[in-house]
Amino acid sequence: MATLDLQTITKSFGSASVLTGIDLAIRDKEFVVFVGPSGCGKSTLLRIIAGLEAATTGRILIEGVDVSMAAPVDRGIAMVFQSYALYPHLSVYENIAFPLRVAKLPEAEVKAKVGRAADILQLNDKLGLKPGQLSGGQRQRVAIGRSIVRNPKVFLFDEPLSNLDAALRGEMRVELSALQRQLDATMVYVTHDQIEAMTMAHRIVVLNKGRIEQFGTPMELYHHPATKFVATFIGQPNMNLIPATVVDTGAEGLTVDLPGGTRMTLPVDASAARKGDAVEVGIRPENLTLGQGVTMRLRVLERLGGTAIAYGQMEDGLKLCAALHGDAAVHEGEAVGLTFASADAHVFDATGQVMRRQQAPARAA
Repeated sequence: MATLDLQTITKSFGSASVLTGIDLAIRDKEFVVFVGPSGCGKSTLLRIIAGLEAATTGRILIEGVDVSMAAPVDRGIAMVFQSYALYPHLSVYENIAFPLRVAKLPEAEVKAKVGRAADILQLNDKLGLKPGQLSGGQRQRVAIGRSIVRNPKVFLFDEPLSNLDAALRGEMRVELSALQRQLDATMVYVTHDQIEAMTMAHRIVVLNKGRIEQFGTPMELYHHPATKFVATFIGQPNMNLIPATVVDTGAEGLTVDLPGGTRMTLPVDASAARKGDAVEVGIRPENLTLGQGVTMRLRVLERLGGTAIAYGQMEDGLKLCAALHGDAAVHEGEAVGLTFASADAHVFDATGQVMRRQQAPARAA
């Protein structure tokens, strides 16, 4: 069982705290992605798991064994970095075989392990080439192959697709997801790209300022964000946040006044709210439709085929974005009425915490 448990991990550099009280339980054969903005601590946390950095406090357990003080080579992990770190003078075969050579394994075993990795990564016809003769995606597969031959308990990936162009990143996302299923391995993956996180992860860890904001499946984070930070970080385009004033609370939820005079009752737990409180109503662009509600002056329209992304401003200057049908009869410069189902709304209090929804989103799958 290649489980990974982090217990109260902290990391400080002098007086600067980088990680604060990280508690995390990653299951066997799970693909977990650490995501967050630059400087949130995700790469530092990965390096602590790998043994390349020492935690200030806390414990790391792999398969229930405390490896907090173990050297990287003794932890049963393999790490793939953003840079391919291949030896340019060695063939693909020898690059993949390098850790096995260091371990002084018999030649027959080296050949078998390299052959298996090459089969998995579709590199059989590239084994005689040098890294300089490969594409970026092929080089990254060689780096992954070098990890596979070590047969690690846990694979660690530190932004491995950042150096690739957009089209190749999309292809490699599919390849890595398929690889995880084929190897049936525990993988921890770091990225700043929430699209990578949403498309690849079984569960996502959203980090912010050195702490975990939320840990859950992609759709849990999408439909039920715990904080305003998670809500605006997960989802593309970003969630709209509309300031509102509480005018009533009750069993049916929270009644608010939106800019422009629209009044709505939103089905959230309003027990902690008071009349007159300032809140923010979050609504995803894809949940906005044309209709009577808030009004936006459309400034830019991006027609992407099946979807048209409309960017504009409300009367008070607040920016708004709507993902409409690709053939929507709207034009830049005109005033557009937008509405949304109350069940699709998220409500955040003054501290950025979400008010729990009383019913499922209208468009939940």
